[in-house]
Amino acid sequence: MLRSLSDYREIVGDGVLSEIYKKSLKICKKHIVHINSTYQGGGVAEILPNLVSLMNDAGIDTGWRILHGDSDFFSITKKFHNALQGEKINLSKIKRRLYLENNESFSRFTHIHHDCVIIHDPQPLPLINFQRKHQPWIWRCHIDISHPNQELWDFLKSFILRYDLMIISDNEFYRKDLPIPQRVIYPSIDPLSPKNMEISEELIRKTLRKFKIPTDKPLITQVSRFDKWKDPEGVIEVFQRVKEEIDCRLVLCGSMAADDPEGMQIYNKIMNKPATKKLIQKKDLIVLTAENQILVNTLQRVSSVIIQKSLREGFGLTVTEALWKGTPVVASKVGGIPNQIIHEETGFLLQPKDYAGFARVIVNLLQDPGLCEKIGSRAKEHVRNNFLITRHLIDYLDLLGEIL
Repeated sequence: MLRSLSDYREIVGDGVLSEIYKKSLKICKKHIVHINSTYQGGGVAEILPNLVSLMNDAGIDTGWRILHGDSDFFSITKKFHNALQGEKINLSKIKRRLYLENNESFSRFTHIHHDCVIIHDPQPLPLINFQRKHQPWIWRCHIDISHPNQELWDFLKSFILRYDLMIISDNEFYRKDLPIPQRVIYPSIDPLSPKNMEISEELIRKTLRKFKIPTDKPLITQVSRFDKWKDPEGVIEVFQRVKEEIDCRLVLCGSMAADDPEGMQIYNKIMNKPATKKLIQKKDLIVLTAENQILVNTLQRVSSVIIQKSLREGFGLTVTEALWKGTPVVASKVGGIPNQIIHEETGFLLQPKDYAGFARVIVNLLQDPGLCEKIGSRAKEHVRNNFLITRHLIDYLDLLGEIL
């Protein structure tokens, strides 16, 4: 069911809706298009359907298109994704050629005649080379590009320079070597989506039974794609330290994004480790791969602690989701996560390799329900004021009002 702005009135108040309607008048005759590389899996694919829908409800004709790619293309762009976060890459001629050919092929059957084009992440970045550009193009980068592989960055910069503006998720990602304007816009969650809406105790119990998740001991959960940058092995290491002091259970809930061919490799690597097998056998570890928003919603509500032990992170919407449910979050101080958490007020921030620190904070939370409640209450209000989709929409309206 498509939602309208009026559905959010009770959550965000009349003032926010009035602001959206006023700002949309400036660009109500414009036609906008968003382009990314997958309709399922990952934060971008979750943000766009509802953001696009609300832009249309606000009176702005807005479309959403998916770049078509084969397995070779997505294997290459996954390597690009990793290299943008600092990993080495063999940037061969064939990688460059396939990357460009896929975008050129897509350009042949996607006709861009809109008043503004918003390209998300590196996969469709070169599309601008294969179109007659007569309107503003915006590159929206959701990745941590604070320390990219220089060879790849120089290659991608040749396309970025054609853009009129770049959107990033954190001031730390600002690139001094780019002469084009750069704007920070924080991602957001939709409080009315199945993943974030209020759900009944009956539905929670039903979901726990369906996925065979017992609640006889405290749950510690990480919800993330199976990606090395999410450090699932490090999460297990932290859990083992917590387990030495408190009897609890770990849940790793991940999905496989259509444009991420490494997901299954990471999953298999985790599952084949002796420590993982031992924990699963003792029923102290549950690993889930279901693409199910109600499951994620349930886990973020029933868990005693949510952990997000990322090594690199563009923003980390799973943090926002958990904060919205009033569940304490212990997360890495990387990427966009520190923008969401005020340390020791709305959650806890630690260095990614501080296993002892992660374990110590989690143990303290498990031993102090009052602290959990206090932290969780502040966290929910922090998200309400800063990270809901209505604020995201206002940021886009401001930007489009300027650039158009």
